[in-house]
Amino acid sequence: MGVRGLQGFVGSTCPHICTVVNFKELAENHRSKHPGCTPTIVVDAMCCLRYWYTPESWICGGQWREYFSALREFVTTFTTVGIKLIFFFDGMVEQHKRDEWVKRRLKNNREISRIFHYIKSHKEQPGRNMFFIPSGLAIFTRFALKTLGQETLCSLREADYEVASYGLQNNCLGILGEDTDYLIYDTSPYFSISELCLESLNTIMLCREKLCESLNLKLADLPLLACLLGNDIIPEGMFESFRYKCLSSYTSAKENFDKKGNIILAVADHISKVLHLHQGEKKLEEMLPLGPNKALFYKGVASYLLPGQKSPWFFQKPKDVITLDKQVVSMCTDPESKQEVLMCTDPEYKQEVSMCTHPESKQGVPMCTDPESKQEVPVCTDPESKQEVPMCTDPESKKGTPVYTHPEYKHEVPMCADPELKQEVPMCTHPEIKQKLPIGTDPEFKLESTMCTNPGVKQEDPMNVEPEIKQQVTMVSDPEILKVAQAQHVQGESYLVYNIMSSGEIECSNTLEDALDQALPSQAFVYRPVRQRVYALLLGDGRDDSSSCPTVKEWFVYSGNPLKHPDLVRPLPMNLAGGTPSLKLLWLNQEPEIPARRLDTLLACFDLSSSREELQAVENPFKALCCLLIYLFVQVDTLCLEDLHAFIAQALCLQGKSTMQLVDLQLDYVDPRAVQLGSLLVRGLTTLVLVNSACGFPWRMSDFMPWNVFDGKLFHQKYLLSEKGYAVEVLLEQNRSQLTRFHNLKSVVCKACMKENRRIVSRQHGRSHHSGRWGREGSGSHRTSSGHSRSGQGQHWRDQGPGSRPREPDQWRRCSSSSGWSN
Repeated sequence: MGVRGLQGFVGSTCPHICTVVNFKELAENHRSKHPGCTPTIVVDAMCCLRYWYTPESWICGGQWREYFSALREFVTTFTTVGIKLIFFFDGMVEQHKRDEWVKRRLKNNREISRIFHYIKSHKEQPGRNMFFIPSGLAIFTRFALKTLGQETLCSLREADYEVASYGLQNNCLGILGEDTDYLIYDTSPYFSISELCLESLNTIMLCREKLCESLNLKLADLPLLACLLGNDIIPEGMFESFRYKCLSSYTSAKENFDKKGNIILAVADHISKVLHLHQGEKKLEEMLPLGPNKALFYKGVASYLLPGQKSPWFFQKPKDVITLDKQVVSMCTDPESKQEVLMCTDPEYKQEVSMCTHPESKQGVPMCTDPESKQEVPVCTDPESKQEVPMCTDPESKKGTPVYTHPEYKHEVPMCADPELKQEVPMCTHPEIKQKLPIGTDPEFKLESTMCTNPGVKQEDPMNVEPEIKQQVTMVSDPEILKVAQAQHVQGESYLVYNIMSSGEIECSNTLEDALDQALPSQAFVYRPVRQRVYALLLGDGRDDSSSCPTVKEWFVYSGNPLKHPDLVRPLPMNLAGGTPSLKLLWLNQEPEIPARRLDTLLACFDLSSSREELQAVENPFKALCCLLIYLFVQVDTLCLEDLHAFIAQALCLQGKSTMQLVDLQLDYVDPRAVQLGSLLVRGLTTLVLVNSACGFPWRMSDFMPWNVFDGKLFHQKYLLSEKGYAVEVLLEQNRSQLTRFHNLKSVVCKACMKENRRIVSRQHGRSHHSGRWGREGSGSHRTSSGHSRSGQGQHWRDQGPGSRPREPDQWRRCSSSSGWSN
């Protein structure tokens, strides 16, 4: 993550770059310099996950209640000293970073294999040196922070860019993370999460100015240095020979420094002594061996330029334009230096300098000069002043507008009339600019939500240069629905919905799964039929025929998948009375009968419409859990009665446990099958988040947050007892008041499974592979290689194409259809 070798270099070669600071003192200084402005820290949440996860146990599926308590302590510690936290999460993987994403996932696969080998050999959890974060940690951290009242944002591009932009544009106290890219961006101060002592609020500040001083470079040189060393865009090997050439001619190599440290010093020396001589006279490709990698290199350097920033390293004609994924980098002339410089302009941002101009109001936010950095920054407006009001007044129409209210978090979002759409669209209020924008529109990054071909939307370049922007095409053409989806995505209220609708491409990272276990399937295949029905709902425009829906690209990690290409997955039609509802009906309609339609649609995604009445009778928070268990036991024929007992018993016992009781819980040993079952259930909970989001939130999200229904160690304990044949009373810790509940929940699951010809039997009695389990009577059943399938369900996991079990490469097929996998 970040710039190759820079972290080690800073720690060993240039330790003076790191300064111990105290957040409480920094906040007090900030308040004195900026009266009325709340000190704000932007948190790169993805960098912080492994530091936040402090529970000792991580192997069993996650200690979620302990983790929630740790997050609460983290938040409380900062808010107590008057510091506001803004949390950013990765919302998508950008295409130019896909190779790096794949590389890390394949590395994680090897680590997971070692973890399971250790468990089988020692029957215990490995040490922290083999720590692997529990599945779903990033997703559920978002919802945990929202529950704690924190502002969480999900990025529309790589999160580090949005973090750096937010910090710069909002005059934030700093950025908290663990990514050397923050040393390269010219933004707010960068603080290390790994060095943070929560009790004292001391940490390390890594100073980019001191880094430049040590390397004899300027701030504008750092993006060039980062790309020559290698980062997430530029592969490390691309300039390896160039780096060694620099090293061979470097006369100041330090014997006491390691080789990597000397390479960084040598490359920096080449930039300062050689490249600076010709800066502004020669193009980079004339000074560096870029070869066929010229475009990628330019892209890598430009990726560090925040809105309004310039780079002096690009010497091209004024009309030249470099196009990045979602921003335009255009050439202009710096009036001071009379030199052509690179200007980074978001195509929707419509500004060149650090005046924070709203693209529609054309109004600028006043600027002030920071006495320390001596650079202009926007006058800070307290982010806490953000007002959510039920009505807003359109300055042109002078009339009130209705609101869109999120059913879970009660966010009331004003609606306004879109002059192009001739209809009302949701609006949001930006805390700094304090004016209404169409929902899903970020005034700082304002990435276009609709990538569909829309002749009414024109991209404008601030330099009056015709930009080379290729109009992107979305999977969904309705701009109103896309704006709602984008707003929920940005606010961290949904999961994968906007990714599916905008790009038709999603990913899921590694899960603790045993590649050598032939009996349990990968979660990627178990929940694929659910995702396929969600695709039909999101992309089908209310049509029952899913054959016309586009395929979705899935980058899901599972055993045997080399991740060279995404799996192309076709939507699957839902078996729903009255047909598939439109998203406008599910998301925007407030008629009294709509909640029932939302629930019907959710159950249809799991193909469990026949169990509606039984599930409705179940109390919260067990309703969603029962839905998930029914689906799991119908899908996976190797699950047995003992597994069901363990799942239900842990959910019931969890309700009466304190966090400390869960911390003190000790296991006799660790079972590899139970490890995989714990992860399988948690991935099911993330699937519930996806389905609930897509269907308009028929259920409360809190009902399937893991800290309310699942605890890894507790499940493991119940699993071990159940496997040994202990009675239900023992599993329930002799709590007779829970016995009736247990049997009621078990009855709901077993009866629902029987409707699908799935009889759950004890492991001791063996498992019957009833020939009719995967089929229903009727002409609609899809045949699979095993000869059996549930109607409309799609394929059983054993027959689902590449990687459910290791196969020969020539047998792999990468496209699923409603009638099975095909080439």
